[in-house]
Amino acid sequence: MSEGTPLLRVVRGEPTAEELAALTVVVAALSQQGRPRKRPAPVGAWATSGDAHRRPLRPGPGGWRAAGRPA
Repeated sequence: MSEGTPLLRVVRGEPTAEELAALTVVVAALSQQGRPRKRPAPVGAWATSGDAHRRPLRPGPGGWRAAGRPA
């Protein structure tokens, strides 16, 4: 579409500026429906911030068991 070509053309009647604005919004919204939406990434246990707040790991006997437990 070139810059000189109008987006909409009125073929009958004399709409007001408000009516043309409303029609333009509806047409623009409908034209976006065919495009795929960007979905937010799912947040699960791997993305939680709880690990940033846990107690530091301590080496020693049973340390590997304590590493798997939440604080």
